[in-house]
Amino acid sequence: MQGYRILFSMKLAEVDLVVIDCDGVLTDNRVWVTEEGAESVAFSRSDGLAFDALKRLDVPTVILSTETNKVVSARGRKLGVQVYQGVDNKQKFIKKFVADQNISLERVVYVGNDINDVKAMSLCGLSFCPSDAHQKVKKLATVNLSTKGGHGVVREILEDHFNINIYKIFYE
Repeated sequence: MQGYRILFSMKLAEVDLVVIDCDGVLTDNRVWVTEEGAESVAFSRSDGLAFDALKRLDVPTVILSTETNKVVSARGRKLGVQVYQGVDNKQKFIKKFVADQNISLERVVYVGNDINDVKAMSLCGLSFCPSDAHQKVKKLATVNLSTKGGHGVVREILEDHFNINIYKIFYE
């Protein structure tokens, strides 16, 4: 299948935590700024449905961002997902988080797109990146997705790589 760097055998039921970067993964990495300094970004509704599926499947999921932005907080609230913002050292954060939660790093999935994700991503058992990720991230990621950031990355991960039938979860 196109997009794979290597094959993986982890099933979603074996995942103890999914960590998802925001800018460039859940968004297309662009930001609109008004004259007053208010920022806005676009999120994919298909990812929203994917987050709902993760909740229904009882897969703990967090959004992790270097930036601090009210938009990310609002999206996290709407999705019902814990958001951690202003995290300058994602590697250090993940090490502490998994230790506090008694989670094995091998059972953590990381989704990132830029160089500030590289060290954190390298800790985790499985990693994904959007098709428009930085080259260093593409080289490191277990799976290079066909979807660009902000266009349904989480949806592709669930449906195409973990073979989750989202329709079946909600409508059958």
